[in-house]
Amino acid sequence: MSGIRATGVGSHPGEDQRDHAEAVRVVLGELGQEPGLPYLPEVPGRGATATMIGRGLAVLDALDADLHPAGWRLTGSSGSPGVDHRRARSLLGQDLDTLEELAQDALPAEGAAFKIQVAGPWTLAATVERPRGDKLLADHGARRELAQALAEGVRAHVADVRRRLPSLERLVVQVDEPALAAVVTGSVRTASGFSRHRTVDLPEASQALEWVLDAVTEAGAEPWVHACAPGTPWGLVRGAGARGLSVDLAMIAAADHEVLAEALEAGESVALGVVPGTGSAGATGDAQVTERVLRWLDMLGLDPAEVPGLVVAPACGLAGADAAYARAALALVRTSAANVRAG
Repeated sequence: MSGIRATGVGSHPGEDQRDHAEAVRVVLGELGQEPGLPYLPEVPGRGATATMIGRGLAVLDALDADLHPAGWRLTGSSGSPGVDHRRARSLLGQDLDTLEELAQDALPAEGAAFKIQVAGPWTLAATVERPRGDKLLADHGARRELAQALAEGVRAHVADVRRRLPSLERLVVQVDEPALAAVVTGSVRTASGFSRHRTVDLPEASQALEWVLDAVTEAGAEPWVHACAPGTPWGLVRGAGARGLSVDLAMIAAADHEVLAEALEAGESVALGVVPGTGSAGATGDAQVTERVLRWLDMLGLDPAEVPGLVVAPACGLAGADAAYARAALALVRTSAANVRAG
């Protein structure tokens, strides 16, 4: 039997802390045992401090931020974060407290696997503003400082999660980079909206990502990168040190299939997004999902029994779904992964 697993991307529907606790219960209930890879759910409906960007800023080391009408803005390294930045950090701590409490009876007593998510350096740089305005992406020094602060923050975050979940044998850190494709193609608009930021050279794009992925590895975790945007440079991502590639099957370009096949053949992970992020529970059956996965492997010339790193997942986050569909989607990927395992 192969080690094919099932997981989710990260986000879930909801509007308050009770919804987050319920999302944790759903994830642990559906994916807490084989063949699941459970994860810390994100509930961005709670507000800006709970979004992917707010969570990423909560992890930063030695850089402060605050929330402005136009979005998040760095305020420097004074040690005096704004009220919203403090709330983002506090909320992440509360979410980890909830996870620690609920995971005690849901995860195996030893040899457990788990996944956490954090916004990547280029997505943060393309979204967060400098103290004087405009995106961090416009300032070479600022984006370098951001990537290094994120790397240091990730080390501490991994250590905190391991302390809270002592039965973990395998911890995956999924670095979310939905803006990477836009960064390397010069498609990110400036604050005015009338022009675009310059293209970031591929060596620099790789280096910033490498700092963060190396920090994950050095902290004893497994670095993955997720993106569901077309044009994501998966060869660059893998070359920067990602040992897991999380992709939407519908967004894979012809040239990317070879990179994904090479990753699987090397014993690395590929999380294949094959279940829609929104819809009606029961609209898609496990037979359809299983067939899509098997057809893709067949196209690559790969035997399911020889790709233990394959992971079946929704195509993207579940924040736009309702609670019933989110639960059904996780049950669907779990059943489909078991089907693929069985051949």
